[in-house]
Amino acid sequence: MQREQHNPSHLFLIIACLFVTCLLLSNIIAGKLISIWGIVLPGAVILFPLAYIIGDILTEVYGYSRTRMVIWTGFACNILMVGVFTLVMAIPAPGFFEAEGAFAVVLGMTPRIVLASLLAYLVGEFSNAAVLSRMKILTRGKWLWTRTIGSTLIGEGLDTIIFITVCFLGTVPHGVLMQMMLYQYLFKVSFEILATPLTYAVVRWLKRKEGVDIYDHAVNYNPFQLNI
Repeated sequence: MQREQHNPSHLFLIIACLFVTCLLLSNIIAGKLISIWGIVLPGAVILFPLAYIIGDILTEVYGYSRTRMVIWTGFACNILMVGVFTLVMAIPAPGFFEAEGAFAVVLGMTPRIVLASLLAYLVGEFSNAAVLSRMKILTRGKWLWTRTIGSTLIGEGLDTIIFITVCFLGTVPHGVLMQMMLYQYLFKVSFEILATPLTYAVVRWLKRKEGVDIYDHAVNYNPFQLNI
C-alpha cells in the first residue's frame, strides 16, 4: 500500500500540530532544572521525547519529505515564539505590574538556550527521520520497533549531546553535566521503548485510515530540499 503523492489530510495536520506544540512547550520549560530521585534533568525531558515519537509516526506513515516540512515548520514556529517573547520583554511594563521579574524568568529565554535548542532540534530530528526512513527500506517495512528505537538512539543521542553541551557547559559542574547528559539520554530512550506498543497501534490505525504507507525509495535527504 503506497501512494507517492498524498495530499495532507486532517489527521496529518492534527499530528503535525501536536508535534509543533510539543516542541514549543519543551523549549519554554527547557531552562528549568528538575530533580528526580536525586538526578538533575532539564524540565523538557518530561515532554520532548513525545516529539520524537510523533516524528517517528510521521516518517513511518507519510514519509521523510512530509516530515521534513513539519520539522521546518516547528523550527519556524520556534523562531516566531522566541521573537515574540523578546519583543514583549523589551516593551516597558506599567508601574503597577508587579510580575515583570517572574515573567522575565520564565519567558526571558537567553540566546544560549535558544541556540542550544534550535541546533539540537534540527540535528536530532533530521537524523531521526532519515535513519527511520532508510531502515524502513532495509527492513522492507517489517520490525517497526527496530526503526523507532534505532532512529531514537541516534537522533536523541545527538540532540542530548548538543543541547546539554551548548546550554549548560561552564554553568554547572562537569560531573553534573555528564550526569544530565547520560540520564536524559537514558530517560528518552526508555520513553521510546515503553511507548512502542502505542506507536504500533497508532501507526497501524493511521495506515489503514489514510490508505497510505510511504517508502522513500528515491527521496532526497537534504534537509534544505523543501519541495515535496
